[in-house]
Amino acid sequence: ISWSTLASSILVPLLSSTRIFYRLFSIFLSLASTYLLLSTGSEALFPPVLSWLMFAWINIEQEALLTQGVPGRQELSTIVFSANIDITKIRQLKLDDIRRSYFFVFFIITAFFGTGNIASINSFDPASVYCFLTVFNPFIMGGLMMWKVLIPFIIVMCTFESIQVSTQLSSRSLFLVVLVISDAMALHFFFMVQDYGSWLDIGTSISHYVIVMSMTIFLMLLSVVTHLLTSKRLILWNRHKMHFP
Repeated sequence: ISWSTLASSILVPLLSSTRIFYRLFSIFLSLASTYLLLSTGSEALFPPVLSWLMFAWINIEQEALLTQGVPGRQELSTIVFSANIDITKIRQLKLDDIRRSYFFVFFIITAFFGTGNIASINSFDPASVYCFLTVFNPFIMGGLMMWKVLIPFIIVMCTFESIQVSTQLSSRSLFLVVLVISDAMALHFFFMVQDYGSWLDIGTSISHYVIVMSMTIFLMLLSVVTHLLTSKRLILWNRHKMHFP
């Protein structure tokens, strides 16, 4: 049952509607079920709370567009992920886009450190994978733990994809702003790198710098996965219309 739940967490969202609310709700429920099987304590509450926060972020951005009177604004319930974006409606960057990119970087960092720190990730607890296997297998256990770490990132990336679609802004423009913010953070942590003190302080300062430097490449690769997860749909059967004489 656990392995079927893990496999269905990827396939079930692809069977739902590509409208923003239905697809995001399907993705959040599917990933939360897998995260629950890989949790041993109160950390199981993290994906539901993060999902609720992502829905609140989407509604806040929609209200911001409403107060600004943006022309061509669509209702959130009518926006479709798989719809072709009209090139003529794609706008230029504004100051609000800097806020969106800042919140995105903040939520990405929260998704990584929300349940602990680097030391808690390195200290692996075998009890978290007992729902999937009880025999020691480092490769399968490592893959399951990596998927557990990736689930909060996927939730944030899918939300950012929906905000990009609803605001009619190209993903390239938003990622350029994210790149600038990441470079500023990397420069800050570069000057915070220590070569003196305890090994814990030295390792922590270096790990912070490496995480920020690799965050941009990691997000670009993850954006491809989330784009497929949000915009694609699997149709298992065709519904034929019945004509009565």
